[in-house]
Amino acid sequence: MKFLNQSMLAGIVSVFTILNATAQVKTTAMNSHELSVLNQLGSSSVVVNMPVSQLLNAPGNEALKAFFFTPVTDPTVLKDKKIAVLAADGFEEIELLGPVWYFRQLGAQVDIVAPKYNPAPERYGLMYPEMSKTHIMAIQYLQPVGWIKFDRTADKIKVSDYDAVFIPGGAWNPDNLRYDKDVIKFLQDFNKSGKLIAAICHAPVVLASADILKGKKLTGYWNIQVDLKNAGGTVLEQPVVVDGNLITSRHPIDVAEFSRAVESWLAKK
Repeated sequence: MKFLNQSMLAGIVSVFTILNATAQVKTTAMNSHELSVLNQLGSSSVVVNMPVSQLLNAPGNEALKAFFFTPVTDPTVLKDKKIAVLAADGFEEIELLGPVWYFRQLGAQVDIVAPKYNPAPERYGLMYPEMSKTHIMAIQYLQPVGWIKFDRTADKIKVSDYDAVFIPGGAWNPDNLRYDKDVIKFLQDFNKSGKLIAAICHAPVVLASADILKGKKLTGYWNIQVDLKNAGGTVLEQPVVVDGNLITSRHPIDVAEFSRAVESWLAKK
């Protein structure tokens, strides 16, 4: 019930954010022709809510459900480990909040790191709620569901600050990250250090943009596997692939195995 309530709350927050942004639109008088054109350029607005409980209770996801609902036995496994989560608007909710919850349960310090605020040019006609300066937007399979506050921005972090980096998926999130120069430079430097880089679902395309996949074995969401091959990687159809300092997974249903692989890698160090 806790997961359901949190997801419902996230959905409500999204709705009010959208309504608030809509209320700020500057209206101008339009004639009937202009109104007719506008109606044809827009689609009907529908708010869809997919609670996390629905994913955990889906047939075949019993192990994923057990992963979250089985208490951690040793809360000190990752004590003194510092993990940076690189994420932007459009991250897949369970792929960020799931591993973050688990790593914190194991005693790790986890920071959410986002690109510095950089709104699109005014001519794009986009609006940003005030909270977008301090929060990033979560999605569930392309449906916006809520916002989480980030701790730091990518232009303010150093390789020496962290023991590991992980990147959640979500179709929009990686596109936002791979365009950010601070994120790409940080990942390239982090890779040179030999420290752990973990990416799930669509996130490995960010590593392709950082040009660190040549000769690596990895996996990723099915839609991006051709991009990973084009970047020089060898793609394996497995829930999780570990190759040196790189850990990758394919999908939200792989979150448990992904999180445990990160735990194992860091515990050995």
